[in-house]
Amino acid sequence: MAKIVCSTSSENTNLKFGEASYVLLTDFLINLNNRNKENINSLSKCSGDFKEKRLMEYIFLITKELNLDPLVGYHAIELLQRFMVKHLTDLFSTPTPQGAAAAEPRSYEDAFFDKFKKKFPLIVFSCVQLASKLSLHSHIIDNNAAVHFLHSVGHSVSKQTVLESELMVLKGLEFRLNATNPLMYVEILLEVLGYNEPSVPVERLYHLCHHVLQYISLQRTDIYDSLLMTTTRCLSPSREQREKFVTVTEDCMLLGVGVIAVATFILYVKKWEQVVRELSHITGISKKSISDFAHVTLMHIVGTSSPVTST
Repeated sequence: MAKIVCSTSSENTNLKFGEASYVLLTDFLINLNNRNKENINSLSKCSGDFKEKRLMEYIFLITKELNLDPLVGYHAIELLQRFMVKHLTDLFSTPTPQGAAAAEPRSYEDAFFDKFKKKFPLIVFSCVQLASKLSLHSHIIDNNAAVHFLHSVGHSVSKQTVLESELMVLKGLEFRLNATNPLMYVEILLEVLGYNEPSVPVERLYHLCHHVLQYISLQRTDIYDSLLMTTTRCLSPSREQREKFVTVTEDCMLLGVGVIAVATFILYVKKWEQVVRELSHITGISKKSISDFAHVTLMHIVGTSSPVTST
């Protein structure tokens, strides 16, 4: 039986898990792989800055409170990251107004951030609202629901304000909302894993993968710091090592295989080596890289205090 990997193939067979055809599933995987590489090759200096624990937790709580699909939350996080990076990049590349130039060097920027800080909760919500409109499995947050929710959490805004915020985010993103997110990678990789290895109970893994991905997202800084120490074998990595490691922290394909590997270790440890081997075959990521990621994550889950180096 042919297996799906990150390369083109003309063979067409019946899918064993889910409803997507072999060709469609292969196209999805190739597309995600290409977009992941493009993203890694075009990272900005601010990459990951708006994936701080409290901010991500806030978005997850919004999606839960509004009964939205978890995919909406992860999509909203990516939209927010892209919007804020572009917005701040545009700000600091624009010449300071003449009137502000005579003031203290940072007074103009400080005034901007003080004003922007008040808008930020609404910007975050606008990203969730936009993401909900792109989800096939979630109801759309209209402006009535948006105003009602924002009022319930202490933000008194009008429908017009909500609309203006949504338009600001849309324009800031140049109306490009088709961002990939980590949960998308997990879902596609599980589909492919289920096709290639029918003995792996991917349906049961799927539920746990949601919890594992959310845990990694909320513990992102600590987990990736431990992974950096594990890969460099250094307790105090240099600034240069940290800068180069950004390509790892933003690698959604690595995150996807890592999430599945962790879930497999927890539920079906006897199949763990088989799953890691197959995930490596599907993505081209080395078994050691997948194992290191899984071991470091499990270390944090069980509360071990030192980095783990897999053998």
